[in-house]
Amino acid sequence: MAIPANAAGNGQSLVLTLLDHLEEWLIAALMATATVVIFVAVLHRYASGLPVPALQDWLLSVNLSWAQELTIYLFVWMAKFGAAYGVRTGIHVGVDVLVNRLDEKRRRGFILFGLLAGAVFTGLIAAFGADFVWELSDTSSTSEVLEVPIWIVYLAIPLGSALMCFRFLQVAWRFARGGELPAHDHAHVEGLVDDAAEGRQ
Repeated sequence: MAIPANAAGNGQSLVLTLLDHLEEWLIAALMATATVVIFVAVLHRYASGLPVPALQDWLLSVNLSWAQELTIYLFVWMAKFGAAYGVRTGIHVGVDVLVNRLDEKRRRGFILFGLLAGAVFTGLIAAFGADFVWELSDTSSTSEVLEVPIWIVYLAIPLGSALMCFRFLQVAWRFARGGELPAHDHAHVEGLVDDAAEGRQ
């Protein structure tokens, strides 16, 4: 039974939409978790110095030495997946003064070359990272404080780089087909226009 072209396209669009949301939710969850951990650790350190005998004794008995290590790992994961998000939304800083001065044909060529070069580079990082993680998984190495298997920490490299490679290819494909590049308006605040419009009504 043949699948209609529009049905296949809708299926692909649904998968990409789910991937986009999963990417955003993961970044938001990592950022929120890191923020909460940092807040609790700072509050704990401050409150531990208060001259309240019972409270101070209890706070000093609570071990939060793992908070700094966990926060570092959360930010590493957030940075790797945030880089992929940056490619998709066009928020990475780029120097395109010379490229934009070229004629349309050469400009398109340079942009496609840059996107494909990014895909190749991040693809290589994903491949080498996966090999590195595979080797680490055969060892008993753990993180210093949390004592989680260290390969789980480094898993951010192949996963984040693979997603970034996919995003480069996705942007390159869309640009090759329609000449469209993701553009980010740095002055735009998500939801602010809608809220302002509702306020005027």
